[in-house]
Amino acid sequence: MRFMVIVKASEESESGVMPTTEELAEMGAFNEELVKAGVMLAGEGLYASSKGARVHFDEKGATTVIDGPFAETKELIAGYWIWELPSLTDAVEWLKKAPFRAGSVEIRQVHGAEAFEEVMTPELKAQEDRLREQVAAQQQ
Repeated sequence: MRFMVIVKASEESESGVMPTTEELAEMGAFNEELVKAGVMLAGEGLYASSKGARVHFDEKGATTVIDGPFAETKELIAGYWIWELPSLTDAVEWLKKAPFRAGSVEIRQVHGAEAFEEVMTPELKAQEDRLREQVAAQQQ
């Protein structure tokens, strides 16, 4: 199973405060542990919402773009990992080892095309498979 581990933003991350050298070293050691165990597939930090935008779609498909920053820090994310593990319980156990001092982190299972089996036509399944192969080839 794949999981997205979502690191919530804080007032510090939203104001552009970067981690200290010590914090980076601790997180680097944790990431190294994840990689060695074959758990971590990807992971990145995100810039503050002031460097982002939100795109809203109405019922007719029209779009509205709102430039950051965004007011509700509790709704924002500061970074993420993608992990591969047998269960949510395993993901929670790994996360308990993370060198966080404060804040909150969310874990959500990632689903693939299998979640849409009831409505997935053979053509849509072939398209999904083709796109995944193309993405994998681009990453090599």
